[in-house]
Amino acid sequence: MAEPQKIDAKRTSLRALLPLVPYTRRYTGRILAAVAALSVAAAATLTVPLAVKGMIDHGFSAESTGAINWYFGAMVGVVGVLALASATRYFLVITIGERVVADLRADMFAHLTRLDAPFYDSARIGELVSRLTADTTQMKTAFGASASVALRNFFMFLGAIAMMVYTSPKLSGLVLVAIPVIVLPLVASGRTVRARSRAAQDTLAEATAFAAENLGAVRTMQAFGAERTTVARFSAAVEDSYLAARNATAARSVLTGVAIFLAFASVVGVLWLGAQDVLANRMSAGLLSQFVLYAVFGAGALGELSQVWSEISAAAGAAGRIAEILQVRPEIVAPVTPLVLPAPARGEVVFNAVSFSYPTRQDAPALHALSFRVAPGETVAIVGPSGAGKSTVFQLLMRFYDPQSGSVTLDGVDIREVDPAQLRARFALVPQDPTIFGASIAENIRYGRTAAPMEEVEAAAERAAAAEFIGHLDKGYDTTVGERGVTLSGGQRQRLAIARAILKDAPVLLLDEATSALDAENEVLVQAALENIMKDRTTLVIAHRLATVLKADRILVMDEGAIVEEGTHAELVARGGLYARLARLQFETGLVQEEAAE
Repeated sequence: MAEPQKIDAKRTSLRALLPLVPYTRRYTGRILAAVAALSVAAAATLTVPLAVKGMIDHGFSAESTGAINWYFGAMVGVVGVLALASATRYFLVITIGERVVADLRADMFAHLTRLDAPFYDSARIGELVSRLTADTTQMKTAFGASASVALRNFFMFLGAIAMMVYTSPKLSGLVLVAIPVIVLPLVASGRTVRARSRAAQDTLAEATAFAAENLGAVRTMQAFGAERTTVARFSAAVEDSYLAARNATAARSVLTGVAIFLAFASVVGVLWLGAQDVLANRMSAGLLSQFVLYAVFGAGALGELSQVWSEISAAAGAAGRIAEILQVRPEIVAPVTPLVLPAPARGEVVFNAVSFSYPTRQDAPALHALSFRVAPGETVAIVGPSGAGKSTVFQLLMRFYDPQSGSVTLDGVDIREVDPAQLRARFALVPQDPTIFGASIAENIRYGRTAAPMEEVEAAAERAAAAEFIGHLDKGYDTTVGERGVTLSGGQRQRLAIARAILKDAPVLLLDEATSALDAENEVLVQAALENIMKDRTTLVIAHRLATVLKADRILVMDEGAIVEEGTHAELVARGGLYARLARLQFETGLVQEEAAE
């Protein structure tokens, strides 16, 4: 599965927000409470013009002092209600937005963890992180502050229109005629705002991906003196992001300015007509003041809505990018009715005429009709030159990919008929380049078995020849090792990975150059530990260093995706084929001879 295709910005619309509606339905009660608070706040605001009308029409004479005092006292009460309702509305709407985005982030991350290897073969981690953080932050703005402002002004606009019609149907008719003139440009320009906002998010994601990739390899960058070049490229990416954001902001600014001008220009025009009615005694000054205040409320609300419309349009662009990820479906999934692997596990592995090409390299097959069987408890080594397909065997066995033809079975069951989680529970993997997380030593060993007691963690470290170096650390097993285990040596990281596999105690052990990063002394220790845990379980060993496979029950020699030789070390050397040539190259360094002598 390739990287998710970018949605055409011209086709991105507010429909991109629809998948987020179910998230809001979870909090219907809080939404209804927010709407109630909005209604009270809007009603309190709309009573102010009524008090203004009364004061103006009664005049400011001594006889009207009592009425004026009553009006002002009532207005203080109204302001109190308005303040309380507004605070309640703000709290409810903002927290709903935060809650919705928190749920969205959690679901999106969970979805990313379920996507399969073909997706990650072409996806850029930095861009995915940008969608998980920057895009969801944009959504938080839309569902939080923008939603609060939008709902408040929508209520105010409707209420103001209703009161304008109640105050003066004639003047209200003129205002209502002007509304489509104001609204239509907003709707028409929304596509431009969404397109430019989408472009801004895309360029920001590119810059984030570049930064993540290079900071993850900062030592390589510094070792090759590439700091200046890297900074220049990131600065260029950031500048592109700024220009795209500026273009999006410019579109939103023009949209807001035009909407505000049209809204208030219509108010001025209507005010002029109302003034003519007052001069002709067809309307009181207080009634005109009341109408004008409602018109100003309506125009202000419409102007604010235009700005919110721009923000919601921008959020639609971010929602489109999020939707791309959520719409991706993994190819490696559990069957509708998965088969259950036999228990207890035997550890029999069979490849039957398996042919496979990686999705990103369809024209370069990695395996050609590969067939072999590993008996329960047998140790089989897989050797061959780089690119022979050795690691692909492990990738297919753990079902990170499915073959184009043939089948892989574990204990007689086709692994495509098994839940991948149950399948992978049968394997313990020690990769050539182990992944160490920025957590404590104990947490790294427990990875996959978080509830394992400390006694078992320490025992696994002891068997992996890791206990000694852990004991010399300041905090022992509680020592944090830095991102990717940067504070550890290659050999120490390798031993932690071996301890993790020991702790998992799976029936099938997969070793991919498991001792490649160890010095001679530690290699002997770890090799002894591995031989101990390899007893009574099936083990597949990938090795370039032939010294690590001499004690295997059987050796499979691969070249160009097929098995070209098979046998023990002595048998293969005697044949004088590919294995013999590989062995001869290493014999010249003395590596195999020293191991054979032992």
